Amino acid sequence: MLTPTQEVLVRSTVNDALNRAEYHWKNGGHKLAANRAIVEDALSKSFEDHEPSKIPGHELVQDSETVIDEFIAFVADMRQSSNHLMCALSEKKADVSGLQRVYYETSALLPALGLAVKFEEGCVTEYLGDGLLALFKVDSSDKSEAIYAAHRAAKNSINDIRSIVNETLHERYRLPGVDLGVGLSLSQTLVTLVGLPGEKHPKAFGECVFRATKLSGGINEIISDENLKAAWPSKKGGTLAFKAKKVKGENGYVLARSE
Repeated sequence: MLTPTQEVLVRSTVNDALNRAEYHWKNGGHKLAANRAIVEDALSKSFEDHEPSKIPGHELVQDSETVIDEFIAFVADMRQSSNHLMCALSEKKADVSGLQRVYYETSALLPALGLAVKFEEGCVTEYLGDGLLALFKVDSSDKSEAIYAAHRAAKNSINDIRSIVNETLHERYRLPGVDLGVGLSLSQTLVTLVGLPGEKHPKAFGECVFRATKLSGGINEIISDENLKAAWPSKKGGTLAFKAKKVKGENGYVLARSE
């Protein structure tokens, strides 16, 4: 659960992001909605440009050095965003619709999710249109700290963060709530540079990223992979249950659903 101070910061961040989104929409963004081809492709391209990745524990990544490290990949994904984009809402039920709706939803949700990760000392490495990828560095001698941190960030995302975002979107635009899925996966990764010379970006390449992406397909629930389940610290009297669930062909385990 977020602290009162964290909740204030999330609310402020969401409202500031929506203020900027409204400005950019009024300042020319609304013209996108008039072009059918742009609308159909907008979701995947609207947030392509982002800052270079900041992989935790690897501030400097060099082509000449082979680096292997272990991470928990955290992927959060807004569900049904394509439907939000293409299915118009009645003006009697909401103040915005279509591309404008998804633009506002993602403008509010992504920075709020970024805060949930930052509060637990994880690092967002990519914003993925309607979601994000973050990494939690694992200490080989004690994996529990990273596991608990990633789990807290995930629980805060599907509960407090989603609640604040939905409350704000409804207050400002009468929009229905957004749903969210979070996938968690643990694996070794290759930390490397990708891209053209002079335009390379740091990347963590490993199974955890691919698995977490698939496992983020739940509805307001956290789904982990087998590796994370196996590494979960045993605790006397612990009540956490792992319920098996397959998502997009990937075997996973439900850790929590929204409260």
